Amino acid sequence: MPQGFPACQEKERTKSELTPFTLMNVAIVGASGAVGQEFMRILAERNFPIDELTLFGSSRSAGKQYTFKGKTCTVKELKHGDDFKGIDIVFTSAGAGVSKEYLEDITRFGAVMIDNSSAFRMDKDVPLVVPECNAADALVRPRGVIANPNCTTIMMVVVMQPIEQLSHIKRIHVSSYQSASGAGAAAMDELQQQYKEIIETGEAKTIKKFPHQLAYNVIPQIDVMTETDYTKEEMKMYNETRKIMHSDVRTSATCVRVSSLRSHSEAVWVETEQPLSIDAVRKAIASAPGCTLVDDPQNYVYPMPLESAGKDDVYVGRIRKDLANDNGITLWLTGDQIRKGAALNAVQIAEYLIKVGNIK
Repeated sequence: MPQGFPACQEKERTKSELTPFTLMNVAIVGASGAVGQEFMRILAERNFPIDELTLFGSSRSAGKQYTFKGKTCTVKELKHGDDFKGIDIVFTSAGAGVSKEYLEDITRFGAVMIDNSSAFRMDKDVPLVVPECNAADALVRPRGVIANPNCTTIMMVVVMQPIEQLSHIKRIHVSSYQSASGAGAAAMDELQQQYKEIIETGEAKTIKKFPHQLAYNVIPQIDVMTETDYTKEEMKMYNETRKIMHSDVRTSATCVRVSSLRSHSEAVWVETEQPLSIDAVRKAIASAPGCTLVDDPQNYVYPMPLESAGKDDVYVGRIRKDLANDNGITLWLTGDQIRKGAALNAVQIAEYLIKVGNIK
């Protein structure tokens, strides 16, 4: 493998850099789901300064037990009341309806709520944050809640930010290739069950989480259609990118569900105000936080979801000039949408707030 493009070798991270700070009381709402479980793994891996961890879930999940750093945690049923008194940070990943219903319960005693749902993302008085792009936005949160963006948006803007610093991005065209895990743990189970059924009987019979069979197939729809025939997922990429990057950039997306199990990928075409050299773009991405450059296509070196699964960074490659636009660059990226696309991004927001002394 050519020197300078080590496949899947992320920048070194100091995962205990927050330990000198005051220990936090932390809660996870939706602890039994795929993102909730990832929250627990990431908090442990990064040595997040936790004094006490409290887990909340639905009545179905209540009573389940999980081990966190050698201690047993039992899931409590989420109810209205004062269960969040004394808690400093609450990570919520139980759906938009739950987040809206319990916002007041979670925040009224002073907890910072970092919400992984779509409930508040486009509210003007709620910051929408990707720390590599707009960490300081998290400091102004009049309602006590910070929104975690959509997974596909997060991964894209992490890579767009270093390009934006070279020249303002005017337009983005993107086609996403989103794995089953983007629809949750049950969707991952369904995809595996479909493959099993096809092998055993020649037909996929379990089709519940997706509108069509996903095994051996791709579905060019994620989320519901809007009246413009863009899906809600595609419109999230348009609106959220503008809010996060404080930009007038226009994004046109086609979001596609593919039959891989974990990690999303995106083919991205970027138009900047000034033409950029490939070398400048590669250097900017290689040095950018949250990005790992994997770009030597002549030797079959480029990012793939199999390699990005379970990793923190967004992996970027296939960087080249756009043949249809003199000011265009096209690239390919892949990242673990349960980690950076959800739980990791939320934890990084909390780490930033602690680091700058905004939570004590």
